[in-house]
Amino acid sequence: MSEWHVEWVPDLGRWGALPADGVLGVLGLPEAVARIGLKPGDPVYVRPDGHVDRDLLNFVRSDVFRNLERETKRNYGTDYRPLLNFLSSRGRTWRVATPQDLADYRHWRCNAPENPGRIGGTKWDREAAAFTKLFKWGKVYPLPVDISRPGDRAADSVSSRVSWLTPRTWDLWLDIGLRGHDRAGVAAQGWESRTELRNTSFVQLVLSSGLRRQECGSLLTLELPAQRLRRGRYMHGQLAGAVTRSKNSRTYYASVDSVGQVEAYVESDRAWAVQRAQEKGHYDRLSVVRLITKVTNGLKPKVEWVDRDGAVGSRELSRLGWRERQWLFQPGPGGPEPAWLWLTEQGLPMDPDRWNGVFRAANLRCEQVLLSEEQRALRRDFRLAEVRGKSPYATPHSGRHSFALYMLVLLNELFEKRYGLTKSDRRDFAQLFGDPWWLVKTLLGHSDVETTKRHYLAPVSHLQLESILAAAEAADEGQDVEDVDGVFARLARETVGIQDIDTIVEAPR
Repeated sequence: MSEWHVEWVPDLGRWGALPADGVLGVLGLPEAVARIGLKPGDPVYVRPDGHVDRDLLNFVRSDVFRNLERETKRNYGTDYRPLLNFLSSRGRTWRVATPQDLADYRHWRCNAPENPGRIGGTKWDREAAAFTKLFKWGKVYPLPVDISRPGDRAADSVSSRVSWLTPRTWDLWLDIGLRGHDRAGVAAQGWESRTELRNTSFVQLVLSSGLRRQECGSLLTLELPAQRLRRGRYMHGQLAGAVTRSKNSRTYYASVDSVGQVEAYVESDRAWAVQRAQEKGHYDRLSVVRLITKVTNGLKPKVEWVDRDGAVGSRELSRLGWRERQWLFQPGPGGPEPAWLWLTEQGLPMDPDRWNGVFRAANLRCEQVLLSEEQRALRRDFRLAEVRGKSPYATPHSGRHSFALYMLVLLNELFEKRYGLTKSDRRDFAQLFGDPWWLVKTLLGHSDVETTKRHYLAPVSHLQLESILAAAEAADEGQDVEDVDGVFARLARETVGIQDIDTIVEAPR
């Protein structure tokens, strides 16, 4: 090997078939890996000489790295490899890296014209944060890079990759990307997707609730909202703190329609997947199965279970992480079935990060239908903005962004039109219940309203939505007021980054 390589510790039960004589002379590799303190999802770095790097192994097992979220471990673990290769090309190890080495590396990563894979400021800041952790842990001084130093942060960094689609543009994306429709709105000949209902249900739930990919992707069937709000079109449920970024439980709200669609998925496609899995014995081959025997009520519900060996266990529902949730099963008409809501075609729990692939496939299908062959030949990053605007593009987090924008517009409309509040009335109302920013911040689960403004909605804050909505009022008393779709259409015309159907298709659907 001429480069560094990184291998990832598999999850329990996902090691696959191992040679009977062991791997590299090690028998019982999963147990051996666990004995030295490595956890599922941890990276293991292999030097160009083929040996595991002991220093980096100790770093991965340290509290500095171990306490990171699994996704952050994956990101940081991936970021280290290019730096290690760069330093190796200079005959240096990371322990003797200098500020000049990191300055040269940053230039190569971000600015060098001869580098075809240059990165932006946001990505550099993430890498700088990862490197800072490693160098501080290794006591490499002077620090080659320090994310707390202004000079080591990128000037062109943005807080978040904001991606908005208006409600009707989401409809277009769903129809073409997940339902297989063509430009005319008809299902394409030969289209078949056995996971269509699952995928559309997930997207609709995210759009109506603002949940993150992991939050929505880790739900259990018993956590679906069951109580309808009084005289409302929304239902509320409880989100476990262990699957949130803040690690705090919170109430989430979802529309009755989106919950109904999820329930339809549970009763049809999901039930069929479970039945097939039971018939084929998929669940019998799982290494860990915890059969739920009781879920207690109260402020802190607790899940009680018994495993295959008869061992009894329990844990607060809010403290169950996404991996433990995949081990939970509940009694069903055909035998034990997963408590995990979203299942693969094989009837097994679907990892939250696999939703990225579902969105990626939908984006590609939208391009196939809406772009010409010549336009598709260029990678998205190199396409003109005019071409990119012809095909909707979404990620799991786009649903959260779009939910936030939609709620801000809707709340402003309610405050100024439906309630008929004057400026003075609105100030009093905000003191009692909070203004739209504060309410959206609560719905998103942010701890600070400034986070909501900075990360999600800052690009539209300068538009003075109050003025936009006021301008939408009827000129005459008998004239209809502009609807929410019209407000979004105008926002899309006046703001960079909001995808709306008017810029994608010529004729209205």
